[in-house]
Amino acid sequence: MYEKALTLRYNKTLNFLNNCVSKEYNILDLGTKNRFSELMQENNYNITNTKGEDLDINFDVAKDDQFDLVTAFEIFEHMFCPFNILKSIKAKELIASIPLKLWFAGAYWGKDDWDKHFHEFEEKQFNLLLDKTGWKIIKSEKWTNPTNKIGIRPILRKFTARYYIVHCVRK
Repeated sequence: MYEKALTLRYNKTLNFLNNCVSKEYNILDLGTKNRFSELMQENNYNITNTKGEDLDINFDVAKDDQFDLVTAFEIFEHMFCPFNILKSIKAKELIASIPLKLWFAGAYWGKDDWDKHFHEFEEKQFNLLLDKTGWKIIKSEKWTNPTNKIGIRPILRKFTARYYIVHCVRK
């Protein structure tokens, strides 16, 4: 079941990317190499991943002006202070996705130190964060994360948007 949800999320994200970005762009993807960054490469995107540095403390990689676009797919919720890196990005464009805060479920808190959500934003909170760090949203989408489990939360997940993605330009 997890694979199906992951495939759905990846397909939605890739479709959004395909509709917003030239394959000629030089892209910095915040986060270490992963299944989605490999999918981006398979789809002929030129991407460089960060190396696992703590982006709350060391955000120098975002100051590199060789990149046309920075992507951040479900990373800001794992950071204590995403403001700093968002403010430091030198690229002219940003595509970022986040899981939205759900009123009927607490923030995700995995077992590994890195696998915790310190923030699950409401749409308006994330929009304000982007605005305060110098970004203007030019396109956005939301989608659900349905599951075939039984219960109240699974039913609510079929109708409640879980993921939010934005394409931004520097103001």
